[in-house]
Amino acid sequence: MSFRTLGYLTVVASLLTAAGCATSPEPRSGARPATSASPPALVAPPNADAGAGTGTESLSPVRPNIVFVLVDDLSMSLVPYMPNVRKLQREGTTFTNYTVTDSLCCPSRASILKGQFPHNTGIVKNHGSDGGFRLFHSRGQEKSTFATDLQAAGYRTAFLGKYLNQYFPDLTMGTGKPYVPPGWDQWFAGGNAYGNFDYKLNENGKVVQYGSKPKDYMTDVLSAKANDFVATTAATGQPFMIEVSTYTPHHPFTPAPRDAALFPGLKAPRTPAYDRVPKNSAWIAPTAKLTKVQVDRIDGDHRKRAQSVQAIDRMIGSLRATLSRAGVADKTVIVFSSDNGYHMGEYAIPAGKQTAFDTDVNVPLVVAGAGVGAGRQVDLLVENIDLRPTFNEWAGLPAPQESDGQSFKPLLSGPVPAEWRTSALIEHHDPATDPKDPDFQKDSASIPPSYDALRTATFTYVEYVDGAVEYFDRKADPYMLNNIAGTLSQERLTELRSALRTLATCVGADACWKASRAVS
Repeated sequence: MSFRTLGYLTVVASLLTAAGCATSPEPRSGARPATSASPPALVAPPNADAGAGTGTESLSPVRPNIVFVLVDDLSMSLVPYMPNVRKLQREGTTFTNYTVTDSLCCPSRASILKGQFPHNTGIVKNHGSDGGFRLFHSRGQEKSTFATDLQAAGYRTAFLGKYLNQYFPDLTMGTGKPYVPPGWDQWFAGGNAYGNFDYKLNENGKVVQYGSKPKDYMTDVLSAKANDFVATTAATGQPFMIEVSTYTPHHPFTPAPRDAALFPGLKAPRTPAYDRVPKNSAWIAPTAKLTKVQVDRIDGDHRKRAQSVQAIDRMIGSLRATLSRAGVADKTVIVFSSDNGYHMGEYAIPAGKQTAFDTDVNVPLVVAGAGVGAGRQVDLLVENIDLRPTFNEWAGLPAPQESDGQSFKPLLSGPVPAEWRTSALIEHHDPATDPKDPDFQKDSASIPPSYDALRTATFTYVEYVDGAVEYFDRKADPYMLNNIAGTLSQERLTELRSALRTLATCVGADACWKASRAVS
């Protein structure tokens, strides 16, 4: 099991509660999970293996409502500061080996919408000729997404927050009015709104300006609109699907004003990987070392990130309370995840993402609600390409023909399938090196070359564009500090290269499923 396994139960809960953190749907505004300089220890729940359930699973309704909360750049290290997410874990299923197809916003979000790897969406960057909303739109990708699937199946759909990079609320895309993509009955999308104040939203075809008052804080605005959608739609009896996509905790890590004084003295976790270059690294200079300025910035940013997720956590609690009041909590599935992870000083590189380290590609995926086993951990490999097929199965639809993924609904209760994928694909090409890109990292030394990678339950194998290779045995080396590719036999390297190439060129669920089981 990965060292970043989600499983923050009794010890974490007691530590956070002692520090004044509420676990109710609406935590107190002054609540704080911890005030120490380090986050609480991560503790795996007892008796929570891949097939464990509590025996309290309920039968899923034929067509449950779906509440999908997708956050931006959230790493595993922030979950201890989110009591409502931890409550979801206790009451639902946590996927400890959930892997994103690319640790970069737009490619990952395109994979979620389409259920396809980046090599099939064609979105490998946040903007420009090989990425971003404009390319996604021009390729006709929006005509077939999980939103169009569910809308056609009779679901009332809503999108709130961050869509794809390069989307702006006032874009018309030749329609003569602010553009709303197909598949969405309700649309409240922003553009470059990372600061969470002084932004615009396209509200169902009308551009609305928000200011700098506390009431304008974007996560809170999205929360209010999401709660209204859930309440009004639940009253009609129509099944619904809502995606709430926050800009937090993305840089500049702006917290809600009420949370800006929380966690005094909090520092980034000093794991064994902190400020330490992996042995035989293919791209990090062996002499790399964080400067004092970088260390101080990382610590300050980590504190702001912990502050900024408080509004997300309150939103989750509020949505669950609304579902209960509306009488549809037992008919609803809640999915919580992030588009990618984030490193904060690990491997002697400044804060950022884009790498193949677990800090960046192994992110939270928690599912709770109708038909989902409680207190359950699943360590089988799941990817973000699996979300669309899963949503379709919940809606009673066949798997989308173009999807590369598989529904993980069978993993949510009862015994796990005898066969499942043994490797997940990560693709990262044409890294974010443009200063205009919101994911641009000023320290160029922290940006990896383009690469493809296989991530299994026990190892990570990476091939870089310059021919360099890395192999991390995560079972023996959970912090990925020793590249032992040089110790592998030529036969094993050939096997890994072949498996990676096959998976990195696969098209469609059948071919990609077969390719994902070619190596272990």
